[in-house]
Amino acid sequence: MRVLSGVQPSGRLHLGNYFGAIRPQLELQAGHECFYFIATYHALTSVERRADLEAYTLEVALSYLALGLDPARTVFFRQTDVPEVCELAWILSCQTPLGLLERGHSYKDKVAQGLSPNHGLFAYPVLQAADILIYKSHLVPVGQDQKQHIEMTQDIQGKFNLRYGDILVRPEPLIRPEVAVVPGIDGRKMSKSYGNAIELFGPLKEARKRIMSIVTDSTPVEEPKDPARCNVLALLRLMAEPQEVADWEDRYRRGGCGYGEAKKRVFELYEQTLGEARRRYEELSRHPEEVERVLADGGRRAREVARQTMREVRAACGLVNVLD
Repeated sequence: MRVLSGVQPSGRLHLGNYFGAIRPQLELQAGHECFYFIATYHALTSVERRADLEAYTLEVALSYLALGLDPARTVFFRQTDVPEVCELAWILSCQTPLGLLERGHSYKDKVAQGLSPNHGLFAYPVLQAADILIYKSHLVPVGQDQKQHIEMTQDIQGKFNLRYGDILVRPEPLIRPEVAVVPGIDGRKMSKSYGNAIELFGPLKEARKRIMSIVTDSTPVEEPKDPARCNVLALLRLMAEPQEVADWEDRYRRGGCGYGEAKKRVFELYEQTLGEARRRYEELSRHPEEVERVLADGGRRAREVARQTMREVRAACGLVNVLD
């Protein structure tokens, strides 16, 4: 089956991104035809400076390739290398009820947070639907909280096909296994916007400093501690083997184990988990032309599929394909 997923280039990637989305995406390469794109059009709703967008786009590409994305099996590309997606977004906009967009959880949440809305933010689900439908994707990996995005795409696809015929494929959400919320150094969900993230490939000295600054309570070393309420152990569980996790939990309950000791182990596990990927990241960083070659090749492969879809869409809508 064809799997479609995108990632916004809005900053440096962190452990929350890896465990929540990137690792499950990479695992899907083994049994599916994957189309993964860097959502450069979508990023314009939040990234204003050209230099930032260029840097973040390269960062995402480097990170995914370093972590194991295989461009021989996966079509990996920039969203903006397939401009047909914007044409399809306009055509789909003409099938999308205003009320559907007004009910979008993401839009309402951002407005509630005080973000000044613009049309790009409001119409985000239509472009997202175009991303999915233009490649005739069967599955879209999402967390349970993102399921509405796929339901909106299904609504838009249904309205288009009802009017023009059975052209666009109905996508289904592939609900990712629930990963415990990855805590940031302040205990809240790890997020770039909170400034509490541990970057995947930042300087090791900075990563160690941030891990050692994870917020804990003031329980003395000798006293028992609740392993279920410790941010340090929450990170350790994501990287350690089950037996080691059980041993740490037992030590917490017995007392005599300090948070500093656990933090040092988290840093060791961080190095072990990402060490090989870090070496690939640094090597690729010295050869940005190779990264560009991968993205350009992926863009050509993705655009070939998108163009065929648009030939069918234009013909169904009565739009002439004179120049194609």
